[in-house]
Amino acid sequence: MRYCLFMVLITFSFSCCAPIKKIQGDQSAAIPGPPTIVYKTKADYFKNVPVLLSDDKQTIVAYPDPKDLTIDNKLCLPIQLKKGYLLDNRGISSNVGFLKISYQEYSNLASPPSINELKNLLLDADPLIELYDLGLRYNYKSIEKEINQIITRNKLSNYKQLK
Repeated sequence: MRYCLFMVLITFSFSCCAPIKKIQGDQSAAIPGPPTIVYKTKADYFKNVPVLLSDDKQTIVAYPDPKDLTIDNKLCLPIQLKKGYLLDNRGISSNVGFLKISYQEYSNLASPPSINELKNLLLDADPLIELYDLGLRYNYKSIEKEINQIITRNKLSNYKQLK
């Protein structure tokens, strides 16, 4: 009986450790930094605020606070790359949607809109043509230059395509 109780306590104590994010099937690894996400959209959403949607794209599950759209009073717009690609600076995924409101307008709000207001502001719930994960951002010394080289050499297919 004591052995069983001891095993339960040991198992429980290990399960309380910091979570490990799963990637690529059954492998587990700690993610040491932000990913390098490159994407192309159906229309020009460069200045539009991204939100994250549920898998069925019917519900907004994450959205920024107006203060989250700037760093040192500079808007966190994506970086425009060659051939119409954009480098994400907000943390988008394949479930991204874009609002009708610009980064500038949204960042001037005193607080985030309600979920109902955000739903009414949703411009496009399926805006992506392509989405790639090019690894960790810290792997790039000159990120814009290096990714533009990848794009111009048609090497995006060497990376993980998310859409």
